[in-house]
Amino acid sequence: MVFAISAVLLFAFIYWQTALHETDRIDRFLTDDAKFVAAQSQEEIYRAVSSRILGDLHRISYAALFDRAGTRLAGNLAEPPANLPPDGVARAVEGVRLIDDSVEAESVRAVARVLPDGDLLVIGRNVDALETLGSTVLRALELGVIPAMLLAIGAGAFVSWRAQQRVKAVQLSTERIMYGDLSERLPTRGTDDDFDRLARNVNLMLDEIRRLLDNVKEAGNDIAHDLRTPLARLRARLERSRESATDREELRATIGSAITDLDQTLAVITTLLRIGEIESGARRGAYETFDLGALAEEVAQIYQPLAEEKGVALTTRIEPNLTMTADRALMVEALANLVQNGIKFTPPNGHVAVVAAASPEGPVLRVADDGPGIPERDRTRVFQRFYRVDKSRHIEGSGLGLSLVDSIVRSHGFTIALKDAEPGCIAEIVCRARPAKS
Repeated sequence: MVFAISAVLLFAFIYWQTALHETDRIDRFLTDDAKFVAAQSQEEIYRAVSSRILGDLHRISYAALFDRAGTRLAGNLAEPPANLPPDGVARAVEGVRLIDDSVEAESVRAVARVLPDGDLLVIGRNVDALETLGSTVLRALELGVIPAMLLAIGAGAFVSWRAQQRVKAVQLSTERIMYGDLSERLPTRGTDDDFDRLARNVNLMLDEIRRLLDNVKEAGNDIAHDLRTPLARLRARLERSRESATDREELRATIGSAITDLDQTLAVITTLLRIGEIESGARRGAYETFDLGALAEEVAQIYQPLAEEKGVALTTRIEPNLTMTADRALMVEALANLVQNGIKFTPPNGHVAVVAAASPEGPVLRVADDGPGIPERDRTRVFQRFYRVDKSRHIEGSGLGLSLVDSIVRSHGFTIALKDAEPGCIAEIVCRARPAKS
């Protein structure tokens, strides 16, 4: 409807402009011609009036001269046109043409001027041709409106039908998703139109929702598996102590051991809650600008005593001017987990290096150790909750450290990768966000 109304308005504007232009052209011609004739002598004025009548084969010109009483002195007008003031401005009037011994009234555009001797000069032009031109243009526009209306209706019906088909397909897919089929995705046609871009965004959102649901499901299974053993062991120890304990000291020892097991269990639950908090985006408003090199140096100093206690050399290599914007507390937590893992899995007399450097993609945090390393097949799986490499299962831990690091890294839009240090492992965080200006 908007297209059809616009077409009608456009055609009406064309018709109006055509008539206006032609009328303006005639008015300018009449005004200039009357001014030119009025500037001549009386004899030349008579001659000019006669020439305009004699040369008018199509009978479209008017020229006449009247005295002060309105009596015709020359020309083809029977009398001065009514409502035509002698001000030299063209107007639409009714003119009475003299044809042989008869008269004929016509619509004309005319100009009247008073001559120096008091006579009245009238110059006019028949506007039937203008009306004919307007009728021709109007008829052409009327013929153009019909195809335009049909085009508008056809295009509107096609676009509406096409949109309805896309919406119907999306509705069917969303209904299947609502009923639990999380593998269903919104259809795309590869046209990169608005529907395709919207469908791709929704599909990405569904992928993330499915991943999170799988994580929740796996986490529930892992929690049940990992916490069942220590809780069962704790219950057996308490029950055995209740039945066989003979003195206060033995009970105190049993209770102390139980508290240690409970602390480990609470630490696992706390870490899981921490991962959930980070993945939910609850800390996204805590961003600040800081020096990444100073952060790396700070973490290294915190873990230096732990490294010395185990006989591991902990060194740093810090490049200057690594200013960036992120959640500093979370970045400290991520780097601390990597350094702690490096110290834990590095044998005595080994070496752990903490590196903060610049790269084309952004600042890089790198922790390298001399431990047993991680097999290539396990380098992506170790980021799953509670997953532990077979050769490290005898080492104390919950299998949540790298999961926490991965959540922190992804919440910032950074990337983390594990590489072979030959021997050992390199954990590398690439802060792909553009470094802030210092």
